[in-house]
Amino acid sequence: MRYGARDVLDGVDLDVRRGEVVALLGPNGAGKSTTIEILEGFRRRSGGQVSVLGADPDDVSDAWRCRVGIVVQSWRDHARWQVGELVEHFARYYPNPYSRGELLDAVGLTAQAKQECQRLSGGQRRRLDVALGIIGRPELLFLDEPTTGFDPEARRDFHSLIERLSEVEGMTILLTTHDLAEAERLSNSIAILVGGRLIASGPVEGLAAEIQAEAHVRWIQDGERRSRLTADPSQVVWELHHEFDGPIPGLEVRRPTLEDTYLGMLRQENA
Repeated sequence: MRYGARDVLDGVDLDVRRGEVVALLGPNGAGKSTTIEILEGFRRRSGGQVSVLGADPDDVSDAWRCRVGIVVQSWRDHARWQVGELVEHFARYYPNPYSRGELLDAVGLTAQAKQECQRLSGGQRRRLDVALGIIGRPELLFLDEPTTGFDPEARRDFHSLIERLSEVEGMTILLTTHDLAEAERLSNSIAILVGGRLIASGPVEGLAAEIQAEAHVRWIQDGERRSRLTADPSQVVWELHHEFDGPIPGLEVRRPTLEDTYLGMLRQENA
């Protein structure tokens, strides 16, 4: 994707398999939202090839659009619509939508069916956004920064909803987020975008191994807390087990988190 003489995306080579949940990570300005918009068919790319559900999103039919669900970062219109009425209105555009009752129950908004959208809390509004995104039973769901501004309880409920869509409904989900704990919980695979280029993709464990991120092994010995950084924590624990000839006092093994891996990759990229 090019704006004038400036490339904002350059060689983003990404494959998402059916049924996967993939998190697209990157700092502000990396090109995450632009990538999502190209895949959704909302923005025309400057070059390259894109195939989504077997079609080029630059030239798709209404039938293709019914197979795709979209939840954008924020959506503030329809303030005076009642939740149930808005759901029923959107359902008319799809050949096989969820019923009003089934959908509101799935997203936890049954009690708000007769409430105006403007009176919903932030978490409830986001669940409504998801309801409108999945109302047509999409095969593929795009989520752009889905939990920005959520309190911990609303975030937990939203995560449970996304997990249910993935595991029970079998939806393929591509999400962007700055919440690394969220990405680690929800996704099967991670893609990291920096400066318009995809610098890494794959399972978290594989990315950690790629940058040789070390695990932290901690234990208590002679009344003192000891620790060791290691690329092979299993070997260290095995050696300690033999040294203590049994259980290891106060043993803790902290493997690299997604945050460790992500920040390590950014440091490598900026080195």
